[in-house]
Amino acid sequence: MYRILLYIHVSSAILSVGPFFILIPIVNKLGTAHHGVQQAYIGIFRTSVRLVKHAGHVLVGSGILLIVNSHWAWTTSWVVATLAVMGGSVFFLARAFTPVLRKFDEQGADQHFLIRKLTRSVWIYLFLLMLMLWFMVAKPVLW
Repeated sequence: MYRILLYIHVSSAILSVGPFFILIPIVNKLGTAHHGVQQAYIGIFRTSVRLVKHAGHVLVGSGILLIVNSHWAWTTSWVVATLAVMGGSVFFLARAFTPVLRKFDEQGADQHFLIRKLTRSVWIYLFLLMLMLWFMVAKPVLW
């Protein structure tokens, strides 16, 4: 059972990180795209963020079950660090993408500013995801 949970956990981690690598070239093309193509790119962005959110739910659930069914304690430093970064990333994800994507539909929106904001958010979120991934793979002793 533990190996199945681990497989589910790793698969959901891939689904949580992977779409953001696809979004890097898409966000770069937003500035030069015509309105119809731009709307298609924004649709891909929204769908990717939704996929990441749902994969994150599976990731958290399977992570909880893995800790419960293993020898790791909730007070282990890499577990605490992962949970702390995850807590911050949940709030970041909620505020970094959907509100900005909605502004693309507003009349007179500064699209170059919004694109820069999306680009920055993608890189910050990727950093947070990769940091959590490092904690889970390397399991560093931080204290």
